Amino acid sequence: MIRIVLLTCLALALSAALTPARAAPRADDGPIELLPVGARHDPGIPTPEQVIGFPAGRWHIRPELIERYARALAAASDRVSLIPYGQTHEQRPLFLLAITSPSNQGRLEALRSAHVARVKAGRPPAPGDPIVVWMGYSVHGNESSGANAAPTVAWHLASGLDDDVTGLLERAVVLIDPVINPDGLARHASWANSHKGQQLVPDSAAREHNEAWPGGRSNHYWFDLNRDWLLLTHPSSRGRVTQYHRWRPTVLTDFHEMGTGSTFFFQPGVPSRQNPLTPERNLELTRAIARFHAEAFDAIGQLYYTEES
Repeated sequence: MIRIVLLTCLALALSAALTPARAAPRADDGPIELLPVGARHDPGIPTPEQVIGFPAGRWHIRPELIERYARALAAASDRVSLIPYGQTHEQRPLFLLAITSPSNQGRLEALRSAHVARVKAGRPPAPGDPIVVWMGYSVHGNESSGANAAPTVAWHLASGLDDDVTGLLERAVVLIDPVINPDGLARHASWANSHKGQQLVPDSAAREHNEAWPGGRSNHYWFDLNRDWLLLTHPSSRGRVTQYHRWRPTVLTDFHEMGTGSTFFFQPGVPSRQNPLTPERNLELTRAIARFHAEAFDAIGQLYYTEES
């Protein structure tokens, strides 16, 4: 559960990056809140629990439940539209949720075209031009806290009534890919849910936490989709990268998990792994984003590391 909470906080920190942050709860204040303290939401927008049937973290979410909630959210909110981009090998749908202000939704294609033209011309956004933020979850299906956090993040953006949310959505188009690897997530969720007991067992040696090979990391053909960004061998990757080039996002996030005995890793990695072909500007920007998240983690007493591996 704690990883779902922290991944949700990481995603929601993108809104704080564009607006003044509220005071974050400290670790000694009690349990970390899943959403900003005191956040207000439109009661007419269904919560994930109302559609899926259980709160985040109670069970491992399955891909069909993520799709069910995404469609319910798009039907209920004028901030949300659903963009299909393909199917997996096991015929599970792949899609993005485009979340932005209602006025931006009404001219989404025009905003996309103008944004891509600016990027190709090397021009920065002018005042009032929305940026594009892409948030992708669980390319490794058994790093499942990302996919479990995605519905809550989408609901918060679709229903939030506070200025930090509404202001963000005026200035950004947020693209959420709630589960990059549905086939792997389905395999992992089936294992974990099948071996879960009524009394939760945190012991890492428990059967629930030790999938049988090949586990849920890979896709239907046991291929690691995080190694397919360049080769584009699989339909999931081809559809996703096609959408990437259609949108050319300003910021792209890719939510992973570390091992159960690890803390959280931020770019940059160990200096010897820095590819000489990576533009220096890319490194400057990723370090700036890492510093922002590091400050958020400092506020709640959460450990992390950088440049060690």
